[in-house]
Amino acid sequence: MSTLEIDVGDLRASSVEFTATELVVTLADGRKIATPLEWYPRLKRASSVERANYEIMPMGIHWPDLDEDLGIAGMLAGRRGV
Repeated sequence: MSTLEIDVGDLRASSVEFTATELVVTLADGRKIATPLEWYPRLKRASSVERANYEIMPMGIHWPDLDEDLGIAGMLAGRRGV
């Protein structure tokens, strides 16, 4: 069995936004990843103040008020939050 390796580029986040139904992460290289907010129950239930308090980590995003961490690679792979 062979493995297909895909170069996904720079996975550092530069900003985070929320719409009524999506989490939108802009990467350092300008790409945007939009995933359904339904996938992340803690973020969906959070207030706008809690959502706005995030830290960009080397390969993901951390919301300290919510104890929520999302990895960019997981978002690209379609992994849902718990």
